[in-house]
Amino acid sequence: MSDHDDTAELPIVQAEPGPKAAPRLTVEIDLGALSDPGRTRKNNEDHFMAARFDRSMRTLSSNLPPGYVPAEFLESCYAFLVADGVGGAVAGELASRTAVQALVDLVLESPTWIMRFDDGYGDQVLQRTEQRFQKAREVLVARAAEDPRLKGMATTMTFACSIGHDLLTAHVGDSRAYLFRRDGRLERLTHDQTMAQSLADAGAITQEDVEHHPSRHVLTSALATRGAFVQVQLKHSRIEDGDVLLLCSDGLTEMVPDATITRVLGLRERSAETCRRLVELALEAGGKDNVTVIAARYQIR
Repeated sequence: MSDHDDTAELPIVQAEPGPKAAPRLTVEIDLGALSDPGRTRKNNEDHFMAARFDRSMRTLSSNLPPGYVPAEFLESCYAFLVADGVGGAVAGELASRTAVQALVDLVLESPTWIMRFDDGYGDQVLQRTEQRFQKAREVLVARAAEDPRLKGMATTMTFACSIGHDLLTAHVGDSRAYLFRRDGRLERLTHDQTMAQSLADAGAITQEDVEHHPSRHVLTSALATRGAFVQVQLKHSRIEDGDVLLLCSDGLTEMVPDATITRVLGLRERSAETCRRLVELALEAGGKDNVTVIAARYQIR
């Protein structure tokens, strides 16, 4: 008997393509950013940053059938940050610059990046961001301990990041983040942490009174060398195709009302031109403070 007499002939099974990952959204932004010292300040205590974080893969070689693994994969996170230093002269400028650097270092040193904001991951990112704000404050405290001239320095910090339709914001102080919606609405994402705003929240004054109240610049929370804890506002929002994200220091909002900001954003110009117009309006109104603006118009497909 041949060794092969009891061997069955089995049909050749054609491999079907393996399961594919869910399709990813394509997100592109038209970015503009501008900072100006204003008409009355000698130095600029504002600092800003816009960045893109990527998670990517490229298949270099494989004998898997087509469709089992992607040839290329790319997922991007866009991040924006505005910090307005408090303390005057060198101290305020150093506070905002140091806080931005500390926050970026903390992100880059993290062994894991969460590149999804759905299914509860966004809450984890917000919790991490709050912890990083606290640690950035600790860096300022340590810096002031080394140099008594820096005692009392502080900075606002307004941060936003997005993946797909998910937008996260973290905020302390009175710099602001807005969303200009496709239907022409301006939505404020942050709540000023000032003494005047606290009075309005408590019903002691009206919201209209805040704009001219003498305590409108007195911060109730900041990344500061005094105090033991930072009260960070956290928010998870949804951003749509055609929306514009705007971050700015109070050098803009003190000089330019929301109605005018809405009108400028409604022109739907390139983001660089939008920033130029907003800064010029702040300067024309007196430019009493440093003014910083970041605008990002989203295309989501």
